[in-house]
Amino acid sequence: GTNSEKLVSDFGFVHLSAGDLLRAEQKREVSQYGELIAHYIREGLIVPHEITIGLLRNAMMDHPGCDRFLIDGFPRNLEQAKAFEDTVCKAKKVLYFECPEAVLLERLLNRGKTSGRTDDNIESIKKRFATYFNDSKPVIDAYAKDGKVITVSCEGSMDDVYKNAHTQVTQLFKDLGQEPKATA
Repeated sequence: GTNSEKLVSDFGFVHLSAGDLLRAEQKREVSQYGELIAHYIREGLIVPHEITIGLLRNAMMDHPGCDRFLIDGFPRNLEQAKAFEDTVCKAKKVLYFECPEAVLLERLLNRGKTSGRTDDNIESIKKRFATYFNDSKPVIDAYAKDGKVITVSCEGSMDDVYKNAHTQVTQLFKDLGQEPKATA
């Protein structure tokens, strides 16, 4: 999330967080999916792709003419990746923020002290780690086989991590023949 905010500012992406969209839908009083989403989040499971993709598609449609979307926390499994690419759009690249599990656990528990998120507790985090290794890591591996993964190490300071991400995204736009910086 921290890096996404900075990338949005520096490169003109529209940032969409799959988790934020799901949590907002969960809280919406007239949502037909609220309780279902709450259950999946609490259990550290992946929300059915039809729901997540529908929320992402709607959010993308709120930005007509935009061609720079940074979708945070998605796709979480191969089924989601395929469904999104078949029905919405193909990913140009995937940013993979690689972080040792112990460092990530510490960061998530610290975030949990102020986030108010129901999934920032040790039980949910451990379930999320298992889901990551079983479901999400194969997505990274599949995109890597297609040469679509940009790996950013999350070790070091926040500034060091962002400097690496910024350098790699700048190079991505150059490789695509586009201006790295957003034009107003």
